[in-house]
Amino acid sequence: MWAAALEKGRLEGLEIDPAHEAVRWGSIYWGKVTSVSASLDAAFVDLDGSYTGVLYNRDVRVRAKDGSIIKGGERAIGKVFKPGDMIIVQAKSAYLPRTMDSELPLEQKSAQLSMDISIPGRHLIYCPLMEGNHISQRIRKKALRSTLSDMLGALEGMDGFILRSSAADIQTDILVREATILKSVWSELQAFFEGSDPALIMLGPDSIQRILSDLAVEKIERIEVVTMDHYGAVEEWCSVFAPDLVPRVTPIELDDATKDLALFGYRDVLTLIETLFHDYSLLPSGGNLIIQETAALTAIDVNKGADRRSHLAVNVEAAEEVARQVRLRNLGGIIIIDFLKMKTRKEQNELIRALEKGFDEDPCTVQIHGLTSLGLMEITRKRRTPTLYERVEGVEI
Repeated sequence: MWAAALEKGRLEGLEIDPAHEAVRWGSIYWGKVTSVSASLDAAFVDLDGSYTGVLYNRDVRVRAKDGSIIKGGERAIGKVFKPGDMIIVQAKSAYLPRTMDSELPLEQKSAQLSMDISIPGRHLIYCPLMEGNHISQRIRKKALRSTLSDMLGALEGMDGFILRSSAADIQTDILVREATILKSVWSELQAFFEGSDPALIMLGPDSIQRILSDLAVEKIERIEVVTMDHYGAVEEWCSVFAPDLVPRVTPIELDDATKDLALFGYRDVLTLIETLFHDYSLLPSGGNLIIQETAALTAIDVNKGADRRSHLAVNVEAAEEVARQVRLRNLGGIIIIDFLKMKTRKEQNELIRALEKGFDEDPCTVQIHGLTSLGLMEITRKRRTPTLYERVEGVEI
């Protein structure tokens, strides 16, 4: 299933659920510990009888007898778990198995797991093993964090919630309603955490749920679908978490509605997606970005081209496009950007602010580490799903 977000004809969001996805990000499992590695300080966990995940000590969460939460790392994981133990785990990132026919490098990796369970809503994320309520760490703006701090009072008597940026302008009764729903979801799941057979308990959010949740802070004017399955999925999520969006769900009648990506073809979205497989991106004022992915990092080079504006003006425009390309291509790990050279610290700080603004739209955790001694901008991004190229492998666009 594919979902895209457009603003004035420009692609701003793209989510894909590959048919060959083995483990979806956010999925919750009743897992069985199969072995413990002292050298890795990690446990290998059978998820469903077919796939195994790895749980590192840092992601262990255990509730003590007094009800407090003990985080991993205080003791070796081998002193916490032993083979045969049944534990609740959640996929920290999606996992796509590699085959010999794949054009991608053959990897022998397991899905990464966490016991720090989180259940996302539209304005809140519920973490049942987290003490207190908090503001999302991804929010950098001080004014927004201050506003959200005031909103924490609406959740008095409730624990384990993270406020997303979209919660800032929401009435308190809406937050309380969503918090109650998320807590009830977790409560209902408890009945399934029993027995000695590993199993998938709850599938993580699909592409439609992810894109609607990530765009909660934006004004969504229209949600288009072509099949009844997609209509039902969108309406169900919106009726629970975004009742205001239900009237905006619009079925589009197409002759070939059941054809793969029929709506994307009708709206010419496929043409926009095709540009994401080029190793360059054009800037509106004449410059361009050259994007090169390697096994170790992604390198992005900013070129001025025929643009006669100042280096700072070109860099600021490039910063917005860098953030957009990184988000749409779903790049992760280390990202090095070679911006045009700037003369003053003031210009450098303005560029960093432009980057921060661009990455405010990113649903993943992005850290801007600043300029290196060689004048290169260093960024790290923690993906939750594989890259765009990995997700569409074998699909004809």
